[in-house]
Amino acid sequence: MTNTFPEISISTERLVLRPLDEDDVPALAEMMNDELVAAWTSVPQPFTEDGARRWISHHAPRQRTSGQGLDLAVTEFLTQRLVGVVQLTKTNWHVRATELSYIVAPWARGEGYASEAALATAQWLFRDQGLERIELRTAADNTASQQVAQKIGCISEGVLRNACIARTRTEDGGWAEVRTDFIVWSLLPEDLEGVTEQLAEAGGFTAFSDWN
Repeated sequence: MTNTFPEISISTERLVLRPLDEDDVPALAEMMNDELVAAWTSVPQPFTEDGARRWISHHAPRQRTSGQGLDLAVTEFLTQRLVGVVQLTKTNWHVRATELSYIVAPWARGEGYASEAALATAQWLFRDQGLERIELRTAADNTASQQVAQKIGCISEGVLRNACIARTRTEDGGWAEVRTDFIVWSLLPEDLEGVTEQLAEAGGFTAFSDWN
């Protein structure tokens, strides 16, 4: 089995996950400049269209071809609108493990898109790529991201104390870095058993207004 991810498209009932392309530049830049994205991720601020273009044309292809990871645009099936990004990083092909993260655009929150995209990615990784472990890390105060992890069947494994750098607004309108904890979650193939049925019983992907 190859040690790189293929260029793929993953479809769900509402979404299409595909490689980022040049047409995504404006929406990607706008999404990454959102206050919550800035607070909970390490995305440079301000995030320019040039930065989005470099991500799409250089960083994402390099991640995939090196075998380290994969960046996927999350788009609405009906409108083709960019509503988020799913990233795989720190992939270890010997251990058959990768780290998964997700961001949802402010204009698409409250629809359950993060959990739908994350679950579809996990199913593809286990079924088609032969992975045996997916890891997620959520900042201790990012309860929305934690809800996504719980919703798709992840198990909380513990806390990495003081391991996360988040950001908060300063009085002058800038950003200041603050330390917090990471909660570590894992997902194994057997954890997905019954997840679809449980989601249906809980009201589907929109039962929680997850975002990032």
